[in-house]
Amino acid sequence: MRRIAAIALLGAVFAASAVAQSYPVKPVRIVVPYPPGGGNDLLARMTAQKLGEKWKQTIVIDNRGGASGMIGAEAVAKSPADGYTILLCASPECALNATLYPKMSYDPTRDFSPVTQLAVSSIVLAVHPSLPVRNARDFIALAKKRPGELAYSSVGAGSPHHISGEWMKLLAGISVTHVAYKGGGPQMVDLMGGHIHSGFVALPVIAPYLKSGRVRVLAVTTAKRSPVIPEVPTLVEAGLTGFDVSQWYGVVVPAGTPADITAKLHADFVEVIGLPDIRTRMADLGAAPVGSTAAQFSEFIRSEIAKYRKIVQETRITIN
Repeated sequence: MRRIAAIALLGAVFAASAVAQSYPVKPVRIVVPYPPGGGNDLLARMTAQKLGEKWKQTIVIDNRGGASGMIGAEAVAKSPADGYTILLCASPECALNATLYPKMSYDPTRDFSPVTQLAVSSIVLAVHPSLPVRNARDFIALAKKRPGELAYSSVGAGSPHHISGEWMKLLAGISVTHVAYKGGGPQMVDLMGGHIHSGFVALPVIAPYLKSGRVRVLAVTTAKRSPVIPEVPTLVEAGLTGFDVSQWYGVVVPAGTPADITAKLHADFVEVIGLPDIRTRMADLGAAPVGSTAAQFSEFIRSEIAKYRKIVQETRITIN
């Protein structure tokens, strides 16, 4: 009986290995849980092009926006665990939302198998040039002199940009009004037009306007300076100890996906983001490649959930 069981187990191992060696044998779908044009979408499309060439297979980009990324994430969580449906996720649907919403249709730590963290970028604190501040310390000082008079924008309630603003208010002891926009495009229009004093803006969104003089960047939200704009200091340097909020992107697949397929996906995605032209295009988007192991990415997601849970509790952010 034991011999039969051992033979069956060995057969399963060889079968799984054969599947991985032949994978993919049909089109692969990468779900982007946001509309076209955002950081996730652009990163998905540039990597998909290279992977399609490598695999000699069609890769379909499936944009499923809505509910802070949760609609697309749920679709992947409920897909077959065969490697043919991939989620290119960002921090909200894979970490932050778990601390904001009491009920979710999926569990990011239970329903997904991490593959790799692809890239990370900063969020920046930017202001209209008419505001008499040159750095984050100036902004905080002005907000203290004019409590409740200044406003900051984000791309929506519950976004990392919103979290950044509320955490800054808590740590700096200032009162600034939050104004939520439906996306980075409208946010930038009003910021450059002087209709809003300031904003926490994704670096890929603001990057094309950095040299225009129509906006002034005061600080980045990451713990370390961005390699894309190394001249811009961090909020930590402005006195906000421990401040670290990033916009990151990663690849996950449905839980239960064969380990050999997950390993192949990891190797191929990491190879692609190491290509010189992809690294250049990522830098143009304000993103830096990562390429972590699956275990490292899994631990990173758990640490992000714990960090955001603490911030949400301390700032008392609620989503209606």
